[in-house]
Amino acid sequence: MTTTLKEPELIPLFPLRSVLFPGGRLPLQIFEQRYIDLVSHCMKTDTGFGICLISEGAEIARPGVRQQVERVGMYARIVDWDQLPSGLLGITVEGQHKFTVQDCWARDDRLLMATVQFAQEDFLGQPPLPLTDEHQTLVDLLRDLAAHPLIESLDLAIDFDDLRQLAWRLSELLPVPMRQKQQLLTLDDTEERVREIENLVASVMHQG
Repeated sequence: MTTTLKEPELIPLFPLRSVLFPGGRLPLQIFEQRYIDLVSHCMKTDTGFGICLISEGAEIARPGVRQQVERVGMYARIVDWDQLPSGLLGITVEGQHKFTVQDCWARDDRLLMATVQFAQEDFLGQPPLPLTDEHQTLVDLLRDLAAHPLIESLDLAIDFDDLRQLAWRLSELLPVPMRQKQQLLTLDDTEERVREIENLVASVMHQG
């Protein structure tokens, strides 16, 4: 998915306590039957699903407990899979395209479905935005974060000369609460996102 979509789409949702951005990768362990069926369908049809931050409830469905999600999420596709030593199915997904949830409901098997509107910003395939010298501190910070073994293992393709990717990756990798990452995701302007990241970095440095 590399172009903007104007019409609302019906997609399945995978509620998580994680926030994903375009080009970001997230490893998942799949054990609930609704998600085993979802992953099987996606791999057979070469489709994806939406990842949304949980605003109420838990990642694992429980009788009588409703899952509620944030309105802005990320469409993701499966880029790798394997059977884990535990016997569970492990997959890695990659963020593709930001969307806004218009309507959301649970099927009989408890899989969440949503009608979503895909965003005009924040999707793979956009032309890069140039950096300036004032962004060098953030570039250095991203290089340090990306060098961590856990991040290296995700095999991210990072263009350190693209302001969009700089903002996307720092939004994911900075050690800040998920609520703040979600706020960064809702922003449509890259430069505004970068300014917010600079404020967050300054706050983290002050506290540290």
